Amino acid sequence: MGELVVGIDVGTTKVATVVGEVTDTGVRVVGIGVEPSRGIKKGVVNDIQAATSAIAASVRKAERSSGYEIGRAFVSVAGAHIASMNSRGVVGIGGGSRPVIEGDLERVLDAARAVTMPHNLEVLHVLPRYYVLDGQSGVRNPVGMHGFRLEVETHIVTASRASVTNLEKCVQGAGVFVDRFILNPLASGEAVLSDTERESGVVVVDIGGGTTDMAVFIEDAVWHTGVLAVGGEHITNDIAHGLRLPFDLAEAVKLQYGHADPQAIDPLASFPVQPFGEDLPSQVARSDLAMIIEARTEEIFSLVLQEIKRSGYDGLLPAGAVLTGGSSNLPGIREAANRVLQLPVRIAHPERVTGLADAVRSPAYSTMVGLLRVGIQLDEEEGRSNKRRMDNGAKGSGLGRALGGLVRRFLPERE
Repeated sequence: MGELVVGIDVGTTKVATVVGEVTDTGVRVVGIGVEPSRGIKKGVVNDIQAATSAIAASVRKAERSSGYEIGRAFVSVAGAHIASMNSRGVVGIGGGSRPVIEGDLERVLDAARAVTMPHNLEVLHVLPRYYVLDGQSGVRNPVGMHGFRLEVETHIVTASRASVTNLEKCVQGAGVFVDRFILNPLASGEAVLSDTERESGVVVVDIGGGTTDMAVFIEDAVWHTGVLAVGGEHITNDIAHGLRLPFDLAEAVKLQYGHADPQAIDPLASFPVQPFGEDLPSQVARSDLAMIIEARTEEIFSLVLQEIKRSGYDGLLPAGAVLTGGSSNLPGIREAANRVLQLPVRIAHPERVTGLADAVRSPAYSTMVGLLRVGIQLDEEEGRSNKRRMDNGAKGSGLGRALGGLVRRFLPERE
């Protein structure tokens, strides 16, 4: 049996737990458990008991599916409380008499992390964009290079301490220890982006039920992140109000008849629904439904465009936008995104998955699969870090000190 890694994607509409077995070629999905979400609103816990129950049910399903007991997991986090900033760190390198070592990377990242922030926020990730060595910019890995002054440009992601603590309490209440919280779009990016896209410049847009999460990747590094408090549930609410339907019926109508482009719909096509206060079903034109959906999807992508422009990287995305998340399954949404963003757009689902591949090959499971990939690399780096410390006669201190590869993108470890 290979080493196990587990991811729990706690979303507004569903809680999805996935169990992966590490193989020589990556990860093989051996179990999944999906449960309708309860106690979560727009990515944030609003009922601890209900959320704990939903997470526990998802975990138990994954345990039955995989045959393994789950004790620890990497957990996704999102919500409007997520914020980000850019920061620079600077350290000296021993008078230039020696090459840069990994301990120097740790020191310079600590320097970048030393920013003043409100006491109610905590640092979720410190993401190096690039290093500068004696004025030489754009250095990706300075280890082994000689210089006097090492600088790093980082993107720091913060979260509400209370929101993260509440989510951690729910996961622990389900009997699972949280290895690390990972921001949704970072996990999704690991699952759906190609190396070429990450290098060229791309924005991944994960459209979930309660939030739309985005991350800008340039030169294989995260340059900007953002979470918008709007998602697929808002489209459903618009349908419910516009057609005077119960929310559950509006969701079913969206899934069966929905389209984001009225021009692509037969103007004579219709479907029956029974609105509030009516004794008999009435016919609704599909084009009218599409107009409701189009208005909200265009608003979502207008907000995405505003966030991209606010980041200042709108001219640095030749690979365009990659849409994922459950709401990206909506017909016509790619065309709506292309029209608003004026960028190349594709819809992506998790790639390079083995095992129960068909069960997770949907945009709705991108974050879940991405958590597995992040977890594998973090575990590998922890092992290498601990071995280095044992070789040096020092005590290992866990993932937060492991600074190779992907770990440098996802520091720090939660205390």
